[in-house]
Amino acid sequence: MFSDPQHSISQFDLQSGNHVADLGAGVGTLSVIIAKAVGEAGKVYAIEIQKPLLEKLKNHAKEARVHNVEALWGDIERENGTHLKAGTVDAAVASNVLFQIEHKEGFVEEAKRILKPGGRLLLIEWSESFGGMGPHKDHVISEKSARALFEQAGFEFVKSIEAGEHHYGLIFKKK
Repeated sequence: MFSDPQHSISQFDLQSGNHVADLGAGVGTLSVIIAKAVGEAGKVYAIEIQKPLLEKLKNHAKEARVHNVEALWGDIERENGTHLKAGTVDAAVASNVLFQIEHKEGFVEEAKRILKPGGRLLLIEWSESFGGMGPHKDHVISEKSARALFEQAGFEFVKSIEAGEHHYGLIFKKK
């Protein structure tokens, strides 16, 4: 299995009514899966910095017939960059973005700021550079380094999930 977003999200145990931030949402593939997992009572804040992708994200959600996705322009690397209030979301998902982020500590702090106390974060990241896919080998963030980054910021490691052949998945909880 290369990577199965549906399987990854199913292991995150989202609940009906949860409010979730999809950090670095891209065209919204995970946003739609998350929206279905949290149901109509829930909400997904799909945050993306690349403005051209926001329109694609909105169209993707519309085509999937999910109405609980809000596409937002935001910078996930800086404080208040998501434009969400502190303690807004029950959970956050960051998939294949950490290797691209220049200010990793700022990203972790912003994720922590928007999560409610006890809120959870699912990090899915490339475990290797694979045949020209994914990040350059110099940009791959090891699972050990990712875990240390979040734990140093005060997150508690909960568990690893199966995220595919060339990815790892980590769940953290805000203390």
